[in-house]
Amino acid sequence: MSCDITRGRLEPCKNSVGGLKAVYFVKFGTIGAITYDNTDTDVITAVAGTPDAYKYELKGDSNFEQTITSDRNTGTTFFAQTLTLNLKKLTKKDHKELKLIAWGLNNVIVEDNNGNFFLAGLTRGMDVTGGTIVTGAALGDMSGYTLTLVGEEPAPANWLASTAAAAGFDVVVGT
Repeated sequence: MSCDITRGRLEPCKNSVGGLKAVYFVKFGTIGAITYDNTDTDVITAVAGTPDAYKYELKGDSNFEQTITSDRNTGTTFFAQTLTLNLKKLTKKDHKELKLIAWGLNNVIVEDNNGNFFLAGLTRGMDVTGGTIVTGAALGDMSGYTLTLVGEEPAPANWLASTAAAAGFDVVVGT
């Protein structure tokens, strides 16, 4: 059977941390041909077309979760990718950009605090399904934006072999 497992797994060291460092929004449909690692098709080594990747730095309570849904009766498996972002501070510029993100469909590069990069929404994109624009009530409350993006894919988010820029994305940073 072609889906037989091929290896075991040792208990890893306790040298990993949670959380996200940054996300990069890429307009859906702008990624050209994808080059995969010769020995591991879960790893993307390059993309063609030099698509723009708009970097959003993160600090704190943002996360990326992939939920596996599999059904033996229907013979299907898919991966729900959920990205929850907390973006502190309200600004006029951010207000406009986040509205455009909510209206559009994007691929999203997720950079975690361990230096890993994942490309979410590869074949079907990611949609904003909810969020808030909050001012907070007390001085210590968050004033900013929350966004939830969801995508459903036939496979988990691919790893990028290195950084977004090294994979061929034109990284656009904020001012």
